[in-house]
Amino acid sequence: MNAPIIDPLQGDFPEVIEEYLERGVMKCIAFNRRGNLLAAGCSDGSCVIWDFETRGIAKELKDKDCVAAITSVCWSKYGHRILVSAADKTLTLWDVVKGERIARIALQQAPLQARLHPGSSTPSLCLACPLSSAPMIVDLLTETITVLPVSLSDTGNDAAPPVRNKFSDGSAPYTPTAACFNKYGDLIYVGNSKGEILIINSISIEILGIVSVPGSAVIKNIVFNRSGRYLLTNSNDRTIRIYENLLPLKGGLAALGKANHESAEQDDDEKLKSAGSRSLALFQEFQDSITRVHWKAPCFSGDGEWVVGGSASKGEHKIYIWDRAGHLVKILEGPKEALIDLAWHPIKPVVVSVSLTGLVYIWAKDYTENWSAFAPDFKELEENEEYVEREDEFDLVPETEKVKDLGINEDEDIDILNTDGDSDFSDSDMSQGEIRFLPPDPCPDVPEMEDGLVVNTSKEGEISETESPLSEEAGQNGHLTNHESSPLEEDTGGMRLKRKRMPSEKFMDFETESIKKPPPKSKP
Repeated sequence: MNAPIIDPLQGDFPEVIEEYLERGVMKCIAFNRRGNLLAAGCSDGSCVIWDFETRGIAKELKDKDCVAAITSVCWSKYGHRILVSAADKTLTLWDVVKGERIARIALQQAPLQARLHPGSSTPSLCLACPLSSAPMIVDLLTETITVLPVSLSDTGNDAAPPVRNKFSDGSAPYTPTAACFNKYGDLIYVGNSKGEILIINSISIEILGIVSVPGSAVIKNIVFNRSGRYLLTNSNDRTIRIYENLLPLKGGLAALGKANHESAEQDDDEKLKSAGSRSLALFQEFQDSITRVHWKAPCFSGDGEWVVGGSASKGEHKIYIWDRAGHLVKILEGPKEALIDLAWHPIKPVVVSVSLTGLVYIWAKDYTENWSAFAPDFKELEENEEYVEREDEFDLVPETEKVKDLGINEDEDIDILNTDGDSDFSDSDMSQGEIRFLPPDPCPDVPEMEDGLVVNTSKEGEISETESPLSEEAGQNGHLTNHESSPLEEDTGGMRLKRKRMPSEKFMDFETESIKKPPPKSKP
């Protein structure tokens, strides 16, 4: 699409299904930091990495020890590693370029979601949210597990609670709890079943602040936008809430510790709530007040200007898009298939959704070309009009005047060594070792054949070219032969590949006439 003819007043959000990806039954998806690679976890335990520019498979990560469905995938900051959580209670860390497994650990509960530490280019720490136990920090290399507190009562003597599977009556001790790192990984934000957001020191595992969510409903999802300025929560009361992060992006842990020190005279509960009010401020709420649907996989757009959420209703594939001010701007309606996961491209106005059938749909913008953007005096005509040119319209303009009009400074030095920072990424100067693409993994293809040629592959691997039966040389023998054999034939000389060609109309007419015309009688 030509950028100059795109109407700048159009909303920068997707509108129609552009394409779909199909590879087994995909369950979850995640873009890398640049958005040129898309990782998809499948029901057979494999992780497929798509090249999003070519829409082809760049690599497939398959662990022979894992045959259970993948529940989540997560990229490291610079794309060198991928963390995969599976329904068989395992976490697996992969080297993306080599396609090798780095580490694998089994938990006591199946992790619904797992996120790598964002502060390292090659992280080994991750944050896992199991099905029915508290979130935990897992070191994949040393296999150490630290369980996080999910309420203030869990922090007696500053000790994390032990891992518990079930109470004596057989019920689960926790409902599924959501958690995420902040931008640099020094703080962890945990949403619990009481409708509270706990701000926890990721090193000392100490609760530093508590924020109460209106309605006190169970928090199902919690995620930051890419810049770290806004926090999104999805609660059981069918409401998506946006909080503004009041802490500095760098040094947020120190600022929160200072706030706690200033309010040391208050009791613990009041002190933590006071620190929480200085950390997060409710910015906006989103909900469908008519249908009151539950939301699935809500997230921010790449620039944080839009909020998107999928409908959790069965049998419908609806995606709601709001602006950050709270206005509903678009409802995308897809096929009659339930939506199970959703992701917004980090840079482009593209949304990728996963259906219950395992297909990945790519939603893109339906661009309207604005031809008047080519020139300020361009006029679009509904019908042809006769044009009368001005007398001096096509006069030649001297080159000296052209240079003056353009205002080009020919003496200015041009820097060809340094590169400007990418405006889409606030810390692009630190991403020199980032993976921008994956080298293709070549696989042998069937030899291509030119028109009129047949490729013979002998046992020694030699390839020879011979004329096809439908070539001109065959016509010189007085007849044409149309072989009805299959494209793949085996003989004693090896494997013979044939390329079927449709007979031309002239040839078909010739065959029809030869059938209708009786054979000439021979003279005695």
